[in-house]
Amino acid sequence: MSGFVEKPEPVQVPGLTHLHTGKVRDLYQNEAGELVMVASDRMSAYDWVLPTEIPDKGRVLTRLSLWWFDRLADLVPHHVISTDVPAGAPADWAGRTLVCKSLTMVPVECVARGYLTGSGLAEYKQSRTVCGLALPEGLSDGSELPAPIFTPATKADVGDHDENVSYEEVARQVGAETAALLRQTTLAVYGRARDIARERGIILADTKFEFGFAATEEGERLVLADEVLTPDSSRFWPADQWQPGRAQPSYDKQFVRDWLTSPASGWDRTSEQPPPALPQEVVDATRAKYIEAYELLTGTSWQ
Repeated sequence: MSGFVEKPEPVQVPGLTHLHTGKVRDLYQNEAGELVMVASDRMSAYDWVLPTEIPDKGRVLTRLSLWWFDRLADLVPHHVISTDVPAGAPADWAGRTLVCKSLTMVPVECVARGYLTGSGLAEYKQSRTVCGLALPEGLSDGSELPAPIFTPATKADVGDHDENVSYEEVARQVGAETAALLRQTTLAVYGRARDIARERGIILADTKFEFGFAATEEGERLVLADEVLTPDSSRFWPADQWQPGRAQPSYDKQFVRDWLTSPASGWDRTSEQPPPALPQEVVDATRAKYIEAYELLTGTSWQ
């Protein structure tokens, strides 16, 4: 069993209808039919939403997503309408709220990988493939791939685990034309972001995107949604410390994962017991990692 250790009650705001409480984001709909997305400070790991929050995390994700949306707009439009906090909402929603277009979401996590690690590495060790795509011999943890690859996954509910699927399965689910568009757009966005990050001394090892379709006068148009290229949805590595053959230092939630699986936590992730609260030093170090990623990528101070 997994999911929320302590599921929060949704905030009631006049004029908003609560739709969903996700691992990190709370989703509402306003009276105009627009989506109101609020990024909390919740932290998830190993399919659990942990009982300890990381201060400012939701604001880092929101501000960094907005920064990336601006730099990707010529490749694919995004769903953000405004950052206005709805009337009557808590003051804490400032800086973590996006008012967005309501889209018909594609039921696929669109993952791009430029380096081998994580679930891709586990599959490669067994079959020399990732999502059924053949890769050359001799790769190890952290190896750069010959070219970036599109490795889609299913969208899982809170508490469930995303499962990698083949491109052929995506085509079966959404149609060949949409599958091709998803792959093309995912790799184009990854390539742009990889180059921008590299200029700032960061390796973008892999990342996942979510897309939806918006109705326009010209027909259905693919739109980039949710968050984009944050430490929650991406693996960011310091380029000057990259060394294939081992786990890489990172700017993402790996710090939390490492503590949870260490003897210090006392937690057995194979059990059905929920994970423990994070100690203050892990909270502080994780917050610092997220802010460091923001500052390195954007070239601006968090404050």
